[in-house]
Parts: sequence; structure tokens; C-alpha cells
Amino acid sequence: MRFDVFTLLPEVFPPYLESSILKRARQHNLIDVRVHNIRDWTHDRHHVTDDLPYGGGGGMVMKPEPVFEAIESVLGAPPACPVILLTPQGRVFTQQVAQELSQHEHIALLCGRYEGLDERIRAHLASDEISIGDFVLTGGELPALIVIDALTRFIPGALGDSNAAVNDSHATGLLEGPHYTRPPEYRGWRVPDVLLSGDHARIARWRREQALLRTLERRPDMLGKAQLSAAERAFLERITKEQNSSSNQ
Repeated sequence: MRFDVFTLLPEVFPPYLESSILKRARQHNLIDVRVHNIRDWTHDRHHVTDDLPYGGGGGMVMKPEPVFEAIESVLGAPPACPVILLTPQGRVFTQQVAQELSQHEHIALLCGRYEGLDERIRAHLASDEISIGDFVLTGGELPALIVIDALTRFIPGALGDSNAAVNDSHATGLLEGPHYTRPPEYRGWRVPDVLLSGDHARIARWRREQALLRTLERRPDMLGKAQLSAAERAFLERITKEQNSSSNQ
């Protein structure tokens, strides 16, 4: 999968892209990340990419010319792939959105800065807008890295465990349950016996129940959308009744 990133801060990207899973994915040609400095498409000696907003107000606005020229010179006019603007005004990035975007062989990520971008960029160049949450950052670079990381996890061979992405929190509509590793006992805290039993069916059932419990405890809003069996819904109803009974005593 190819990512073309357009930014005013290209130096932000190498440290993360050259680490861990993304490094291995690049080494194995599973992803191709190309970072472009928008300033390279300016035509003045100071490489100015922003200007004062029409109508007054605080902050500066990214100019349309260098952004259009950068993207169209690399991707064509119109661009040959989706151009995603990272902005707090976009649709919220979720595991489902990540899976949707991972179906593309090529996407472009446009990182805003300053007060924002000239609206003509949003209206006539960007094909999608993504927000990583209901908060504001100083630029789109960190969101771009988050998108690259999340999409890479869906690419076959990017993760050591082929089932890892399938079992991640949110991938199944639930949060993941707890994980344990050696030693079997630490400071008197033991690993649950079921995980040491070797009974894979029992372990799978325990993990599913733990995922249900953790989601009920931390993100009950997710349960309304999760695909649950009748037995799982009955399990949650029983746990809820027990919790209510305990709290009323």
C-alpha cells in the first residue's frame, strides 16, 4: 500500500516510520510511505505557505497554490487516489474506517497547519476528511501517522500474528480482555488457572467473556452495536443483575 503525505514538517515522520512494525512493513515492501514538503512548491524565496485570513480574525491560513501544485504534481489532476484531509471537522477515525481505507492500494494524507486551510482546498481537492477525535492539535502530522499505523495493521504480513488485527480492541466490536505472560505468579498475583489449563475451547470462552466484561465496565456504549449471541447477551444480563444486586446491598 502506498501513502503520499503532504506536510510542512517532513522531519516529523522518519523517527516513527523507521521503528518497529512500520519499519518492517517498509523493509518488506508492504507499505511505501512518501513524504512531500509542501514548501517545495512555493515560488518565493521565503517559501511562504500561509497568509492572513480574509475578513480578519486570528491566526494564519494555508494558501491554496502550493497545496494544489504539490498534490497535483505528484498525483495528477485530478488526483489518482483519495486525498484525505486530516482535520478536527472530519468524520471520526474508527477501526471500521481504518478497515475501509485499508482496501485502497494508494491514499494521500494532507496535513493542515496554522488556523486551517483555504476552503478551496477542502472543497475542490480533498476527497475525504478524517478526525482522530474531538480535540484540536497543532497540525495533521500526528493524525497522519496514526492513520498509517492503523491501516498497516490490516495488511497481510505486517504483523507477526496473522490474527492480531482481527482480535484487536474494536475490531470485533468489543474491547480486548486481559493478557498475561510469564511468570505464572508475581508478588502473589497468579495468572488465571484457565490460561494454564491447555483447554483451548475453555480458554477461548474465557477470553470472550472477559472481553464482554471489560466492554461492559469501560465502554458499555459499544455493546449496543456489537454482534452478540443469545448466550452472550444472557451472560451480560446476568452479570448486570448481579452488579445491581450487589450495589443495592
